[in-house]
Amino acid sequence: MDTRGYRIAALGKPDEVESSQWYFQRYVTHLPAAGEFVLFDRSWYNRAVVEPAMGFCSKEQYEAFLAAVPAFEKLLTDDGIILIKYWLAVDQEEQERRFTSRAEDPLKRWKLSPVDLASRTKYAELGQLRDVMIERTHAANAPWFVVDFNDQKRGRINLIRHLLEQVPRHDKPIPPVKLPKLKGKRRRENITEKALWVPDSFDQ
Repeated sequence: MDTRGYRIAALGKPDEVESSQWYFQRYVTHLPAAGEFVLFDRSWYNRAVVEPAMGFCSKEQYEAFLAAVPAFEKLLTDDGIILIKYWLAVDQEEQERRFTSRAEDPLKRWKLSPVDLASRTKYAELGQLRDVMIERTHAANAPWFVVDFNDQKRGRINLIRHLLEQVPRHDKPIPPVKLPKLKGKRRRENITEKALWVPDSFDQ
């Protein structure tokens, strides 16, 4: 996709100012304009699963979120935003295999965050919170979809296909491009006068 047509919003831990704001406030600034895709990594649903499990929010804040989020999402969809929510489901055995692989491989250790490590003692609680979240926030205007992610490659393809099926198609024909005639010549070798070439790794 053209990177001018989509964005990824993966917000970190809120700072002191953001912690004092309306909970949804810092997410609102990342919402899409017409014709844009915004992919939220976890999004505001941190408040429904991770935060209560890890003690990052109070029980009152958790309950307030579950009560408020359907109304917040209805405001978005009433204004024409297509809101689709995915949960990537992985069996405990497969999750354990991936965690072990990441812990043993130095090139993959960056994938293990402190929250990931701490959540290992909260596996059952996280599952219960997930079930409550889906039960209380699944709606016709903002549905939840569960993707089998035991096979990551297959899961990605299924998710992408499903996502594309949820948005309106615009099957306008793409007109052929006629390249204008090239005027003048520029020798490739001239660039070496001011710059250094990167060595070809495959030179023998």
